[in-house]
Amino acid sequence: MAGIDIRKTVHEMIRNGTWKFENGVFYQAFENGIAGYDGENFIFPDPWGRRERKLAEEKLAVILGLDTDLDSFYTEISDSPFAFLIDEFYGLVAPASPSPYQALVETVAQQQVNFDFAQKTIRNLVKLAGRPVGDLHAFPAPERIASLGEEGLKEARLGYRADYIASLTRLCLEGELNLELWDWEVDEAIKYLTKFRGVGKWTAELFLAYGLRKNVYPAGDLGLRRGIAKIFGKRVKEVREKDVRELIEPYGKWKGLLAFYVTCYDRKTEMERKGK
Repeated sequence: MAGIDIRKTVHEMIRNGTWKFENGVFYQAFENGIAGYDGENFIFPDPWGRRERKLAEEKLAVILGLDTDLDSFYTEISDSPFAFLIDEFYGLVAPASPSPYQALVETVAQQQVNFDFAQKTIRNLVKLAGRPVGDLHAFPAPERIASLGEEGLKEARLGYRADYIASLTRLCLEGELNLELWDWEVDEAIKYLTKFRGVGKWTAELFLAYGLRKNVYPAGDLGLRRGIAKIFGKRVKEVREKDVRELIEPYGKWKGLLAFYVTCYDRKTEMERKGK
């Protein structure tokens, strides 16, 4: 039975200053304290009551994808050109955001920049507006980000994305932008989200995958296209969004996780190429 490898999973998470991985334990900061998971047991602050512990346990399970059936996924791709990814990333699951709002902010922050730079800007934002919790910070609530204003947001080096985040945050607070799209169909949710300035198709698809664990992927993503190109011996410019979908869609309920594995493969090989 394929168990979840927390170390591999956190390696693919956004290093935003809200979590840490120490001595085999994943720790996540919440507004009221830090909770952890060691692969078998959940760890909570002693003062927490039953409700606080239950909510944190649910959040940690979402963040780390603890209900992912990796055996079924590996069976699905075992006789395919993607089979080598099993050994490459055995035990890896797709991490998710603790909240839809955090997912939206972090997704917008990744627009048109490389992953490393995006992580830095998100970490800057968390330090600017997030409440310190031990040696970590809780991800800032929309009210705290709104209090920074657009100029304050720019201190995080978000560039034009600061304007998008400020605008979308305001819409969330005013109730005009609903992020609780748990029961929506993917196509319906994408159509709704892309009505808002700052949310294109790529952002909507990544948000739905990362924020709501929908079975979807940003087919136009450069990293995903580049990963497909490497696996099939093509040049990146030869791999279009349409080609990505033709290769990934047949994997049905596992297409989102497969796309994530391909993206991680691209990220790993790019780091090796650059000698990092």
